[in-house]
Amino acid sequence: MALSALFLDIFRSNALLVASGDELVAPLGLTSARWQVLGTVAMAPSPQPVAHIARDMGLARQSVQRLVNELADAGLVDLKDNPRHKRAKLVCLTEKGREAFSAIHKLQRPWVDGLSEGMDPERIEIARDVLQTLRKKLEQDLDQSVD
Repeated sequence: MALSALFLDIFRSNALLVASGDELVAPLGLTSARWQVLGTVAMAPSPQPVAHIARDMGLARQSVQRLVNELADAGLVDLKDNPRHKRAKLVCLTEKGREAFSAIHKLQRPWVDGLSEGMDPERIEIARDVLQTLRKKLEQDLDQSVD
């Protein structure tokens, strides 16, 4: 019962997080979805194909491909040849993309600080641990159902 109640809180929080994120990055011409993909590309240790980005984000490849295409149209990412695969291009941040990611960081920091105000950092870590454990169990369930 407690886990079901947590699911509802996660769903509600996610909707609010997406709406708040959309509002935060709108002045940069972005949405939360584009921000997530841009951030994943920026934080990757090396350029990745869309399929790898989608896997890391836990999203469908087609939806990430659409967002990557939008980011490419906006000049925030480039698609480069992949020496390991002819058709799976590597998604690379452009200079404009790096500038946008830096601008997001400048907007995000005070927003996150405001949200975390009055929260116990130890409880935040506990919540993070619970969510990571839940995510891992869900991933295992999905992997087993595919086999």
